[in-house]
Amino acid sequence: MTIRRLALLPVASALALLVLFSVDPLAFAATPVPSAVPAATPAPSSSPAGVVGAASSLPPCPNPAATPAPSLRPGQTPEPTRHPNLCPAQPNGADPFSLLAWAFTPIFQAIFLVLIFFYNIVGDIGIAIVLVTLLIRLLLVPVYRAQIVSQRRMQMLQPELKAISQKYKGDRQKVSEEQMRLYKERGVNPASGCLPTVLTMVLLLPMYSVFSSGLTAPNISSMLDVVGVRVLNVACQAGAATGAPCIQPHIWWLGGLDASTPEILFKVPVIGFGFSLLALVSALLQLLQTRMMMPSTSDPQAQAQQRAFLLLPLLSLVYGSFLPAGLFIYWIVTTVFSIVQQYLIAGWGSLFPLFGWTPSFAIGHTPRFAPPPPKPPAPGPGEPPGPRRPPKDSAAGTVRPNRERARTSRRGRRR
Repeated sequence: MTIRRLALLPVASALALLVLFSVDPLAFAATPVPSAVPAATPAPSSSPAGVVGAASSLPPCPNPAATPAPSLRPGQTPEPTRHPNLCPAQPNGADPFSLLAWAFTPIFQAIFLVLIFFYNIVGDIGIAIVLVTLLIRLLLVPVYRAQIVSQRRMQMLQPELKAISQKYKGDRQKVSEEQMRLYKERGVNPASGCLPTVLTMVLLLPMYSVFSSGLTAPNISSMLDVVGVRVLNVACQAGAATGAPCIQPHIWWLGGLDASTPEILFKVPVIGFGFSLLALVSALLQLLQTRMMMPSTSDPQAQAQQRAFLLLPLLSLVYGSFLPAGLFIYWIVTTVFSIVQQYLIAGWGSLFPLFGWTPSFAIGHTPRFAPPPPKPPAPGPGEPPGPRRPPKDSAAGTVRPNRERARTSRRGRRR
């Protein structure tokens, strides 16, 4: 059971991405304007040049309708593709995905406002993404800590769970009842580790829309208002009035990488998808985290399952060909934070030996924040205070002694 739960995060990410690409990539914006000259463009704001903060004579939502693209004369270059303005999603009863986008709009706006806040301070979208990610993970530290502690306790109970399965082999109902009784006595909730996985799926869609839509929109003023009140002002880069993104999406410390588009080094000849360096770094870090979380076992079947689960993080290599680079920066920082938190709570886990090598700093390492001891079971009616079963992390507490063998041994001692 524990090994299966360890694979929830990569599998949940894959499922979330499937849902993500079933929704319009610009779900939080109005209908995209194709590569054409718009019929109407927003009037310049009365605020200082390039600063989004005051209401313009023409609201950015809905987006202006597009006119058919004119025929190009020889030597004339086509107009660049104009991205739509950033507009709140509107529910449509006939379209379930529009309802999903509308439901996620408050989360999207909250993340976007925090991103703009850090962008105004540091002036670089890459550093702003890192700061937003760290803030989110700091707020979710108690939730993820509970997940790590729960997984650790489940690993410690594996011998007793296995003994119960062997004792009541063939009676699934009895096995389930005994396992639930064991969980209750030890104070372990098997479902407590699922909440971070759900949060990962909930945050993935808004984060994707922030990078794919928020960083490409020329006008973002409608998302800077909360209940009709302007929360933040932002100085748009030059050229935003002509259709260029308001936010500068290029990250200088990554060689001018555009955070709103996929980062592709080269195309794989046979397969056809693009190879991303950020996707490779993300896959390796997830592989490291997965190995740290896996329990040590000598069961051949469990070891085969672990080897299969280690392949799941490699799915990030496929995502790298179509996901924006900003989403991978967010995912890399999230994984590094998880690795550090995992190390502080439960140590190196099953990371070592790695290819038969165990470094000296990992030998005899004691986690700084070890999992708390299990809760003692509550005494039953008429029972004296104290545990009914010794809280040992082994199968001895669940296997009853053989009375016939004990009786024979005592008879032998009498003789």
